[in-house]
Amino acid sequence: MTLRVAFAGTPEFAVPALAALHGHHTLVGVLTRPDRPSGRGRHLTASPVKHAALARELPVAQPQTLRDAAARAPLLEWHPDVLVVVAYGLLLPREVLTLPRLGCINIHASLLPRWRGAAPVERAILAGDTETGVSIMQMDEGLDTGPVLLERRVEIGTHTGGSLRERLARLGAAALIEALDGLEHGTLHGVPQPAEGISYAPRIAKAEGRIDWTHPATAIERQVRAFNPWPVAETVLEDSQLRILAAHEADTVQNDPDPAHKSGANVAKSFDPGSIIAIRAGEMLVACGQGVLAVTEVQRAGRRPLGVDDFAHAMPLAGRRLG
Repeated sequence: MTLRVAFAGTPEFAVPALAALHGHHTLVGVLTRPDRPSGRGRHLTASPVKHAALARELPVAQPQTLRDAAARAPLLEWHPDVLVVVAYGLLLPREVLTLPRLGCINIHASLLPRWRGAAPVERAILAGDTETGVSIMQMDEGLDTGPVLLERRVEIGTHTGGSLRERLARLGAAALIEALDGLEHGTLHGVPQPAEGISYAPRIAKAEGRIDWTHPATAIERQVRAFNPWPVAETVLEDSQLRILAAHEADTVQNDPDPAHKSGANVAKSFDPGSIIAIRAGEMLVACGQGVLAVTEVQRAGRRPLGVDDFAHAMPLAGRRLG
């Protein structure tokens, strides 16, 4: 059976779900955040969801809030069977949660109850979680507290924040269609979230991108991956910003005569944190509080991204210190 579906979402993460719904159900309207200033010219820019909705000739509403009746008017006019919410950016009041006959369904980018909140993808990488996933949740008035209808798991591996978000967006879109079919046919029922294992994922602040080289190389590697493409891990080289776009904990080569190739733990003890130990095979080896970080791609302020070999050709690096 085809459902009348209203959709609420804003960023690129929500677009695959919108596209999937367009092929399986009747989309009656789309809620997204108001256009916002963007870029150097601070021109008003529509959200990715708005662009996707207009391309499909769908009705779009952009209320500042859903707490007053006038703002909810378009949703009432659309008469949805269900409201699908994906990274919309506004909390839904009770009047909205109870409006559709099947309620409001959310795609959340974590395995609830772990990482409730605004930045579950980045927080999972930063914490060193080995897996994450998506939860299809029946929404209630709490912050990501509703019963879970479906979940799908994925290994984090070496994903960046950007690549993991893309993977979860596709996974969530497919799971959403399955969940809606089960909900409509009465074959799928929400399971209350357990009281154990709850954690929260606060919004990422730009300042979190600054690297503290006294931290272990493992933690800094996670920081680099989690904050790509935003806010991007960064440090200072000769009083100028240096963005670290790609890096990994250095391999250990115990029998290499070059001291820069010995175990990361031993090398780190011989250098102050942030010291550039050597450049080798496209890697800039940097001493950390524990271990060595192999940086492979960087970007100076106002410049294009560079592999370390190209960057090293522009200036001598060995012996300098970051941070």
